[in-house]
Amino acid sequence: METLTQGPMIEQTMITAGMDYYKPTMSQLQFEKHADKEVTFTFMNRGTQRLADYVEIEDLQARFDQIRSIGWQQHELDYLSELKRSDETPMFSSDFLGYLANNQLPEVTVRMDAKQDDIAIETTGAWPLVTFWETIVMNEISEMYFANYIRAEGVDLDALYAQGDKNIDQWIAYLQANPDVKVSEFGTRRRFSLSWQKHITERFATECPENLTGTSNVGLANTMKLKPVGTFAHEMPMVYAGIADSEEGDIRASHNQMLRDWEELYGPDLLTALSDTFTSDFFFEDFSRAQAENWGGLRHDSGDPIEFAEKTVDFYEQNNIDPRVKTIMFSDALDVHKVATIHEAVKGQINDRYGIGTNWTNNLGIKALNVVMKATHVRLPDGQEADTVKLSDAKGKHTGPEALVQRYGRTIFNIAQKEVSHERKIPQLQYS
Repeated sequence: METLTQGPMIEQTMITAGMDYYKPTMSQLQFEKHADKEVTFTFMNRGTQRLADYVEIEDLQARFDQIRSIGWQQHELDYLSELKRSDETPMFSSDFLGYLANNQLPEVTVRMDAKQDDIAIETTGAWPLVTFWETIVMNEISEMYFANYIRAEGVDLDALYAQGDKNIDQWIAYLQANPDVKVSEFGTRRRFSLSWQKHITERFATECPENLTGTSNVGLANTMKLKPVGTFAHEMPMVYAGIADSEEGDIRASHNQMLRDWEELYGPDLLTALSDTFTSDFFFEDFSRAQAENWGGLRHDSGDPIEFAEKTVDFYEQNNIDPRVKTIMFSDALDVHKVATIHEAVKGQINDRYGIGTNWTNNLGIKALNVVMKATHVRLPDGQEADTVKLSDAKGKHTGPEALVQRYGRTIFNIAQKEVSHERKIPQLQYS
């Protein structure tokens, strides 16, 4: 393991070191369809740790300013230019990459919020540019928090690494015994550090290469020669709905419009649909049979995973589609026992894949942060604007102003605003 240094590693000044693959894929569609839309991203601390206890506002602001000042490095854009679709054409157009090269990321504002008595972070700018700050802001504040926590509390870093490796040993033992279980590294946003993320990814790539299908981290995918993994996040249907709302258009229809725009740009390569922006019940109502045929599968990110798998299998069967040729990417707070249980429940019915995040990259025995960075507001060139909403399959993950959440849920998506069970009491399976 590399030693945790006082300051950020040189490698971390790269945008791609803190960037998940769904950022450039979303940005390209935003560039193609909505480059004139202005979006605000707002940082939210959903956990109990007070960030300001270990993070200085001035240091964090200086870090974001440094990343913004350095911007895209040519070798990062060169890597994106080399990524191919299944037909060997470029994944990213030269026009899009030129746009990134010639436009600076928007400014990020860091301040102390008196009401929350903690750090507040916000950034506003052209949607194809401001989107990149989401994963960067999250991993930067997580890394700074834990680096300062360790120094302030005198924590033994070697002991932490030993505990983290012990936890990874458990994963590797399970995966080596189950080569049919396919996993991807999804831990950029709340990682302990880039060096730890790199270390655990190297372990999986070396010790269970049959299981590891790739990493969401673009920088690591590049340097480690792994497949970059990711499609789109909740921000896409959220902002599409906000655009429709600001124009007094059809918010319900905006969801499928986003799916059609995505398929037009990325079919047949990146067709895994995130299903819970406005609840999975609405998704299955909105997802057409033709889309179900064309898209390779769905991503589960909230609510009971086995219940979702059952709904998904039923949906495909009702549309005369063999679910065994489709895939679910499970990605919601997975640990090794949840993966084992889900796999046992769904195998033979549908293909299962797993995106493992915080439980790989921040698994050293110190409680990880529970932070998010969400698209919260959209503004059109003519001045029309609207806040955005997410209606998760877990009520605790709803985002947006409460009155707007209620309006979306009751009058637009016909969803009763009631508590949705999120935590399933999953029995622990034995594994070798």
